[in-house]
Formats: sequence, C-alpha cells, structure tokens
Amino acid sequence: MEVKAVLKHTRTTPQKARLVANMIRGKNVNDAMNILMFTRKRVARTLQKLLKSAIANAEENHKVLDVDDLFVKNICVDEGVTWKRNMPRARGMATMIRKRTSHISVVLDEKTATED
Repeated sequence: MEVKAVLKHTRTTPQKARLVANMIRGKNVNDAMNILMFTRKRVARTLQKLLKSAIANAEENHKVLDVDDLFVKNICVDEGVTWKRNMPRARGMATMIRKRTSHISVVLDEKTATED
C-alpha cells in the first residue's frame, strides 16, 4: 500500500535537495531517518520532517500496523516557483537574483516477503 506526503514551495534549490534525496531513495524508513539525522545539509532537516509526516500518514490514514516494514519507494524533487529579486549594481544597473523553490514528494511502500 503506497503512502504519500508532499511538501511544496520549500526554500531550497532543487539541485541541493536532490543530493540528499538520492541518499535515501530505496532505503528502509529507519535507515533513511538515521541518514538524514547525520547529514550536514540544511535540506536534510526538511526531508526528515517530510518523512515523519509520511510515516504518520501511513499509521493514521492507511492503518499500517508495522512501520518498520516501510521503505522509501520514490522521492521526487521538482522545481517550484522562482522568486525574482533585483540587486543594485554600478552605474544605475541591476542584476536579477533568482531564489529557487522546490516541490518534494515522498512515496512509501510496505516491503513484502517476496521483495527481500
């Protein structure tokens, strides 16, 4: 049974978020939480909260009894809205600053006996 959690408009670039997301793809939920806990990237804390939300969704909405059987089936980091700002430069000019956002979605699934 697939369980999903989505986080939109988070203030991190998709490229930096994908670096951390690739580390936990396909891992057991407990292993993924440990990896995120000791990763020294700012987005790791955000992904840890999202993973906890997906686990809570599994317990409450889908009535999953054993959370230890869950694994990260898919984690997707897409580009969100880009905030555009201007920075003043020399001789009355301006430079565009792009503040990128991300949409992150996590899909958890239960591991069956045949998938071991």
